[in-house]
Amino acid sequence: MEDKFSTKKKIERTILIGIHIKGKKRENFWESLKELEQLAITAGILVIEKILVSKNYIDSKFVIGTGKAKEILEYAKANDVQVIIVDEQLSPVQERNLRKYFQIKVLDRVELILDIFAKHANTHESKIQIELAQLKYLLPRLTRMWVHLSRQIGGVGVRGPGETQIEIDRRRIREKIHLHKNKLEEIRKIRELQRQSRVKSNLSRVCLIGYTNAGKSSILNSLTGANAVVEDQLFCTLDSMSRKLDLPNNRTIVISDTVGFIRNLPHFLVEAFKSTLEEVIEADLLLNVIDGTDENIDNKMLAVEDVLIKELNIRDKS
Repeated sequence: MEDKFSTKKKIERTILIGIHIKGKKRENFWESLKELEQLAITAGILVIEKILVSKNYIDSKFVIGTGKAKEILEYAKANDVQVIIVDEQLSPVQERNLRKYFQIKVLDRVELILDIFAKHANTHESKIQIELAQLKYLLPRLTRMWVHLSRQIGGVGVRGPGETQIEIDRRRIREKIHLHKNKLEEIRKIRELQRQSRVKSNLSRVCLIGYTNAGKSSILNSLTGANAVVEDQLFCTLDSMSRKLDLPNNRTIVISDTVGFIRNLPHFLVEAFKSTLEEVIEADLLLNVIDGTDENIDNKMLAVEDVLIKELNIRDKS
């Protein structure tokens, strides 16, 4: 008999949707969709179906065609689906239109990653960084939510108060963004003093980098006896951890483990974690940790290089 008073959280059931652009390698899109499944599992969501939709281009308003949308809607209703996750970064318009059509929660790849980051954020710094990223992601969507509400209700007495409220909300979000940036700048200054101290002590800095869940924390633990958390999950590590390591030549270095990378990492998320990623920027040597058993090793190496070069402007350190 079902316990009506149970406080146990119900596991959400999801359909994952990937968009394959015709003319490009289908295998790469399937690989991305399988990675999205791992992200969903890490977030505690039950994946019941993965659907790869082939299109000539991504529609700016609806992402997928109406025929495929109807097919997905029928499947979602028949299988008690509570959330649909799209393997793209949706615009506010696309997300709003999909939610209106499916009448259930719709997330994109970025929102899922943000949810995982929030779940794994343990330190004061990482919590500030993830909230900053969430606020930046929310700000452009806030306008769309209010516009959609005013159109739904319509009539006299909505436009004025609605516009006033959205301005209040936007101002509050911008104030929180400014506050979090100031807090992170204070943390950055403390890190800089620590780095200057290491420079004076002539300690070289080595940073472990790589794709998320490649084994960086395991290597740090093995080399230094650190107690970094090791789990078979994506983005288990969000905070930097540094330890001294004595080398056979009697030289001592500082070796650090930091947040892992992933393909299509949005710029605003990299920006939010800049204070943590300064360990990577300031390192004397970068060691790219690679899982040799991974079938998608080449694409993941390219994704890491992409973040280093395009987002962090780092070259010739590895």
